[in-house]
Amino acid sequence: MRKDVRILLVGEPKVGKTSLIMSLVSEEFPEVVPYRAEEITIPADVTPERVPTHIVDYSEAEQTDEQLFQEIAKANVICIVYSVNNKKSIEKVTSHWIPLITENTDKDSRVPLILVGNKSDLVEHSSMETILPIMNQYSEIETCVECSAKNLKNISELFYYAQKAVLHPTGPLYCPEKKDMKPLCVKALTRIFKVSDLDNDGILNDNELNFFQRTCFNTPLEHQALEDVKNVVRRNLSDGVCDNGLSLKGFLFLHTLFIQRGRHETTWTVLRRFGYDDDLELNQDYLFPPLKIPPDCTTELNHNAYLFLQSVFDKHDKDRDCALSPDELRDLFDVFPYMPWGPDVNNTVCTNDQGWITYQGYLSQWTLTTYLDVQRCLEYLGYLGYSIIAEQESQAAGITVTRDKKIDLQKKQTQRSVFRCNVFGDVGSGKSGFLQAFLGTNLMRQNMIREEHRSYYAISTTYVYGQEKYLLLHEVFPDFDYLSDADLACDIVCLVYDVSNPYSFEYCAKVFKQYFMDSKIPCMMIAAKSDLPEVKQLYGCSPLEFCRRHKMPPPQSFTCNTADAPSRDIYTKLTTMAMYPHMSQADLKSSTFWLKASVGATVFVVLGFAMYRVLLKPR
Repeated sequence: MRKDVRILLVGEPKVGKTSLIMSLVSEEFPEVVPYRAEEITIPADVTPERVPTHIVDYSEAEQTDEQLFQEIAKANVICIVYSVNNKKSIEKVTSHWIPLITENTDKDSRVPLILVGNKSDLVEHSSMETILPIMNQYSEIETCVECSAKNLKNISELFYYAQKAVLHPTGPLYCPEKKDMKPLCVKALTRIFKVSDLDNDGILNDNELNFFQRTCFNTPLEHQALEDVKNVVRRNLSDGVCDNGLSLKGFLFLHTLFIQRGRHETTWTVLRRFGYDDDLELNQDYLFPPLKIPPDCTTELNHNAYLFLQSVFDKHDKDRDCALSPDELRDLFDVFPYMPWGPDVNNTVCTNDQGWITYQGYLSQWTLTTYLDVQRCLEYLGYLGYSIIAEQESQAAGITVTRDKKIDLQKKQTQRSVFRCNVFGDVGSGKSGFLQAFLGTNLMRQNMIREEHRSYYAISTTYVYGQEKYLLLHEVFPDFDYLSDADLACDIVCLVYDVSNPYSFEYCAKVFKQYFMDSKIPCMMIAAKSDLPEVKQLYGCSPLEFCRRHKMPPPQSFTCNTADAPSRDIYTKLTTMAMYPHMSQADLKSSTFWLKASVGATVFVVLGFAMYRVLLKPR
């Protein structure tokens, strides 16, 4: 909502503009009236909407046309004052003032107008019959008020309506000609309905309506009041109430009714609570709350955010198969202005046999977005209504900013849950296969992936000593002359070479020597395509000798050309090295060390899957 309101009074000379302002301030009719009142400011604590209000007078005798144009441009609302006993002043409303204001305001953001009939104490009849056709002709006219500066009749109401026209404008919400809400308003309220429909059954039941009421107005609805609301809808709309809950049609009807009865502040309260600005766009401050991220820190979702995202998944997984079909995914993202996940996501996270994103894959993609682009994650959580449904101040409350990696190294332990592994290798070395194998995709299935649907990322969970961690693999484009900071910033480096290509290892050796030999980032050499005959690498020393000289673990044999899903052991090793970069070479060579890590992983996978199945049953 606006932080202040600027009201400008215009009209023909002698209609009582200055008298209206002075009567409001002094609460009595002034005996002596100057040509023009000085600008006054009414403090926020004495206005109904708790917003500071500036009231500006205009005098043809004292001001130039240029000064008038400047004031029109600055005004949030303009009151065109006429005298109810002066037909010429009424005619000037349409022949002079409205065209003048139109010429000096932006076409895309028309300033709301209030027609003010002053001196009602001098006549016994109303001017409304003359004014109503004018109101119907110009949609920017919010309302008309007849008042008397002399009798103080409707003076405070006049300025309240002017303030209300700015803070709760009718224009963006309602089309008087069609007697219906405008498309943008319907779209915004439809999103609000879907966010508030916590079980996704297409109706708002009593619990959901009470939560909605408490969220927007800080007070629950009494049972009788709730029934009265539903009865109003029932009387006017045959399908507005279904199974004793409010349907989308009923919800939209209620807001149309509020607006038609002049209660559009109710609709605006709802819209603003759900993040909308005066143009019915989601506010940038709502979508992108401040979040400070110091250097060498990463971003992760916290426990509350994962619980919220799990509830969103459950809400849309209608067939309870622990995966989102294309229709279910579209339904989930229906509250977004665009589809955020493209077909590459299905090759970034785990999917089922039909290629649908699984529950684990869904959480993995959210984890990846949070790690790589936290601002986008905040935006997405905003579309889903995280701060409202989870009752948090903003989406930023769902993000954990990890401590500096230098502190992790000093303390020789980490609290992070997401570890990044950058995968280097020459063209054709098997990098893409290595990423896809992490998602359980063997070579045969990989060959079915369309080139335009390829992903340079893969993320899934691994288990180290019984702890669930996310490993994020990133395939780095093999351009040796240019490696960005992002290409080099990671927790562990994976150097992939093709055992069947004698020239493949040289690239890995060069990358290591130029970028990682003197860094503290642990590195692992992967001998890919180990199902093919191994040939001697045409380099100064063998890969095994190279690893020994540079105190790296020996090359790890790997293939994704398997009948079933490829082995995941190598990914557990990578995660372990990323978690414990201080581990000595002797520890990394120890078979006992790897056995402890992998046994813990196996036990946790089995238990974890069993527990999820148990939790799934009551859903």
